[in-house]
Amino acid sequence: MQTQQTLTIDGNQAAAAVAHKLNEVIAIYPITPSSAMGEWADEWSSRGQTNLWGTVRQVIEMQSEAGAAGAIHGALQAGTMATTFTASQGLLLMIPNMYKIAGELSPTVFHIAARSLAAQGLSIFGDHSDVMSARMTGFAMLCSNSPQEVQDFALISHAASLEGRVPFMHFFDGFRTSHEVSKLVTIDDEILKGMIKQEWVSAFRGRALTPDNPVLRGTAQNPDVYFQARETVNPFYDALPGIVQGAMDKFAALTGRQYRLFDYVGPADAERVIVLMGSGAEAVHETVDYLNRQGESVGLIKVRLFRPFSPAHLLAALPARCRKIAVLDRTKEPGADGEPLYKDVLSAIAQDLLGGGSKFAAMPKVVGGRYGLSSKEFTPGMIKAIFDELNNEQPKNQFTIGIFDDVSNTSLPWDANFRTDAHAGAFQAMFYGLGSDGTVGANKNSIKIIGEETEAYAQGYFVYDSKKSGAITVSHLRFGPKPIKSTYLIAENDANFIGCHQSIFLERYD
Repeated sequence: MQTQQTLTIDGNQAAAAVAHKLNEVIAIYPITPSSAMGEWADEWSSRGQTNLWGTVRQVIEMQSEAGAAGAIHGALQAGTMATTFTASQGLLLMIPNMYKIAGELSPTVFHIAARSLAAQGLSIFGDHSDVMSARMTGFAMLCSNSPQEVQDFALISHAASLEGRVPFMHFFDGFRTSHEVSKLVTIDDEILKGMIKQEWVSAFRGRALTPDNPVLRGTAQNPDVYFQARETVNPFYDALPGIVQGAMDKFAALTGRQYRLFDYVGPADAERVIVLMGSGAEAVHETVDYLNRQGESVGLIKVRLFRPFSPAHLLAALPARCRKIAVLDRTKEPGADGEPLYKDVLSAIAQDLLGGGSKFAAMPKVVGGRYGLSSKEFTPGMIKAIFDELNNEQPKNQFTIGIFDDVSNTSLPWDANFRTDAHAGAFQAMFYGLGSDGTVGANKNSIKIIGEETEAYAQGYFVYDSKKSGAITVSHLRFGPKPIKSTYLIAENDANFIGCHQSIFLERYD
């Protein structure tokens, strides 16, 4: 294991740093909140910074996200390692090319700052509705929960894609993770070289379209062969969970940071478990640790690899005494009898029982819930409410948490005053400013100085109004002696310090 340095950056920069090192062509089109990834890549290339193989990446801004995906598709067919960054409607415009890229088993990684789709209204904020809309394309889906994981999984997904030939969507929560500034341990070129085998790169280049070695690709197929050809990818997807876990294990040997396809947190005998993925898992982790110290017995499954979904790895991670499971999705699929992750977990457990599996003697109660759409807050009080609901004989299914639903009565009540002890010894500060008045920039500098010049762990999160320039901004800064898993805002009555940079706010806001 090598000595590594720390850096205080946000999730977008963490993803872009790895992507810039491991690709030759980066085709981009800006869309909030992923735009900064492309901006970083463009800046680094303009400065002449080279990739792992000593060449300067070509960064191209296309006319739309559809054009960016088409450019990536073409580059991959020419044996050029390529990537892109996107979110929301931008990802939807890439779907036709994504089906082709996956169908042709072309390794690449699309880095997604997951964001709401425009439905009854447009939202620039984060949830998983965009990536869930692309889950049938054949792209593998790997989810990061924090800026540290964004950096680490960007590398793991690139390595697994090159080895397994399946393209990846590496996604993380828009704004909550993409724009959160956090202290993380960096990855140097030696670790990158240790993860990326040259024979994988050579094999990829050997499949490039060239008149010197002609192959038939991109044909039209009739009913006589299409079905059979569609099934030929099965061995690649069957092998991929093992390949991803192998990449995670190799990464752990190089860095000391161990990940699993499904990471369990909690006691081995926990009877109530929450299953979810994304930044909300960190808040659940914090709450699970606190509740267990108070005498509870509750657990958490962090889902890392969502596609291909591996029931065997999920069942291995679940505690054997588990009797009640709440599966949380950060998306809504109107008209369905459950959201995607919920149905996958339910199916995995049911099929294990029907197939004579030995994990559970009887079917646990599995309920689904929705949380955090459009970056709606997800706090320890809400998480405790879900565990409390699981104590009921028949927990509510298809519930919502974090809103008051007086139309269809799906919501659970929660105690807004519930707190964990995670911030004992930490300093929490809030700064109110006006968009473009310098407040956010100054606070980013402050949290980076604290993170990089002191031993303290640091976290900065910045709440922007969708009107951006000229609207209110609130900066939430935390720093202290322990790692910070609080992926939720600082409540005003919890802040040690509040700065107000526009006096008029005192008359307009509480």
